[in-house]
Amino acid sequence: MDGMMQDKYIRFDWAIKRLLRQKANFGVLEGFLTVFLNEPITIVEILESEGNQASEDDKFNRVDIKARNSKGEIILIEVQNTRELYYLERILYGVAKAITEHISLGESYREVKKVYSISILYFDLGVGSDYVYHGQNNFVGVHTHDLLKIHTKEQQAIVSRLPSEIFPEYILIRVNEFDKVAVTPLEEWVRYLKYGVISPETTAPGLGEAREKLKYYSMTDQERRAYDEHLNAVMIQNDVLNTAKMEGRAEGRAEGRAEGRAEGQQEERVKNASNLKNLGVSLEVIAQATGLSLEEVEQL
Repeated sequence: MDGMMQDKYIRFDWAIKRLLRQKANFGVLEGFLTVFLNEPITIVEILESEGNQASEDDKFNRVDIKARNSKGEIILIEVQNTRELYYLERILYGVAKAITEHISLGESYREVKKVYSISILYFDLGVGSDYVYHGQNNFVGVHTHDLLKIHTKEQQAIVSRLPSEIFPEYILIRVNEFDKVAVTPLEEWVRYLKYGVISPETTAPGLGEAREKLKYYSMTDQERRAYDEHLNAVMIQNDVLNTAKMEGRAEGRAEGRAEGRAEGQQEERVKNASNLKNLGVSLEVIAQATGLSLEEVEQL
């Protein structure tokens, strides 16, 4: 096998569904979390995911991996390969569900540990120049601009906490926006997330393990075929969306149009609008999201 073949690795979005739930591969996952959360993370267990829908109405019910770290905090990792109209609502739903699931009856709110939500987005999303965005809750003085600290009495001691230590923390990784030479561990990880490429000299947490555990040519022929089909489908999807976005810009269309479709894809827009209408979404939102006029939406 030549060097090029040996250096081909399974991309993270596939590995997360099949390989990274195994305890033997926790090192890869721990390295990923250590780099993106910027603190050493040890995974204690992979928790039961909401992947099995509680009901057909549970529209946002998908978390790729739900783990508990050594501090008892919950970490949600979600991979999104295709553009979604309500991705923020989905992320919020996943976090809210994780919190409520872990407040069992009779247990005090004190038992609620922090939740981290990490989304890996393999599609263009919104307007922003960075490839990693981080959000957390702080309460800031409207006039003084200071951060509010909360004092609580615990075991005879007064403990001060910032709300950001308790409220969920969100990280959005916009894979498509990354286009630079990978120098830092974070950059090396994003390059791997995007291209499946890992440098032989890497010292980034988790990537050394990934080189050993996630070799493309370690898969069976059947697994490789399924993986190649998956990657191909993702590439086609992103190419279609990117082309439509470029054509939309060239024709002076508004940047915020949710589907960014080229003019020739009228049929696809009508189909999407019809689906949204069936879900009970308001006509104004449907018109805004699909680029159809209000009259066209009303006639569906």
